[in-house]
Amino acid sequence: MTKGKKNDRLYFIDAIRAWAIVMMLQGHFVTALLADVYRDNGNLFFSIWSYFRGVTAPLFFTVSGFIFTFLLVRQYDQGLANPRVKKGIKRGVQLMAIGYLLQIRFAMVFKGGINDSYDIVHVLQCLGLSIILIVLVYLVSFKFKRAVFSLLLCSMTILLFIFKSSYEQWDYSFIPEFFSNYFTKANGSVFTIVPWFGFASFGGFLAVVFSNNHAKPNFYRNAIITIVCTGFILVANSYEIIRDLKELTGLQFFKDTLQNTYLFARLGVILFVFAFFVLFRQYFKSKLLLKIGQKTLPIYVLHSIMLYGSITGFGLSRFFYHSLSPTSVILGVTFFVVLVSATVMIVDGKMKTTKIWFR
Repeated sequence: MTKGKKNDRLYFIDAIRAWAIVMMLQGHFVTALLADVYRDNGNLFFSIWSYFRGVTAPLFFTVSGFIFTFLLVRQYDQGLANPRVKKGIKRGVQLMAIGYLLQIRFAMVFKGGINDSYDIVHVLQCLGLSIILIVLVYLVSFKFKRAVFSLLLCSMTILLFIFKSSYEQWDYSFIPEFFSNYFTKANGSVFTIVPWFGFASFGGFLAVVFSNNHAKPNFYRNAIITIVCTGFILVANSYEIIRDLKELTGLQFFKDTLQNTYLFARLGVILFVFAFFVLFRQYFKSKLLLKIGQKTLPIYVLHSIMLYGSITGFGLSRFFYHSLSPTSVILGVTFFVVLVSATVMIVDGKMKTTKIWFR
């Protein structure tokens, strides 16, 4: 792999991450602060915004799975000796720990108690566990060809999406609540490992495909065509495909799956986003854009503290929850996105300068 190809690859992936984190910032801000009277699904603009807001988290999981797996398979045949195995487990545990830390209200801790919601599973815990699971799948399959690894990841996506209705009905009461929160939303969890790991594993599948073929002639052209065609099938025909399978086999779980075809449709939209950024990859080389894409974790942490009052209990949502007009929200979200991103960039720059000064 040439240096140019490597950089080209990382540019468009970091650009997607930057776009996803900005979409997340504005999505959370609007959801938390826009007054209820303006939440009208009959309004074209709100309806479009709401749809793309629903795609942001799946896109972020997919891209995160892509980036980690792409780096992991560079030294595919090393197994436990692969340095990305240790880094992946460490990163996964770190994300999970930060996720729990953000949910603790330290004012209650100082009083000798802890808030009931500290152990619910949110995006960071789910994403951290997803990375660890990708590592485990890799360790099971690294002695075989890469195609086996990619097939396992893709199969997991399909199975998790198809059987979503089934495992949502399972009884998890025999599992301690701290662990069952990764599987059920009954106790308040927002992100559960099923089906959300399916998006991360799909990103891993795409990463193996790119890793195996990116140096081949005309790969990007062929990839864009394949991605767009597959995305169109998933968006336009997921329901019809599952319905036909139900009628062909008569199996009940295909009937239950009909209500979950939106998961496949979201994969289709994600593929459209990938195709767009791959097509225009030469134009996504802004240092600021790439840096934002590389600093998604501190951006997420800061936005969580400022908007939701994570750790402190004092955030914008405490004072302006569901109370702002569209004009105020537009102005506010613009300032919020710029402030959070700029703060992270400035702090990161100062920390690097400090490290250089004290060498």
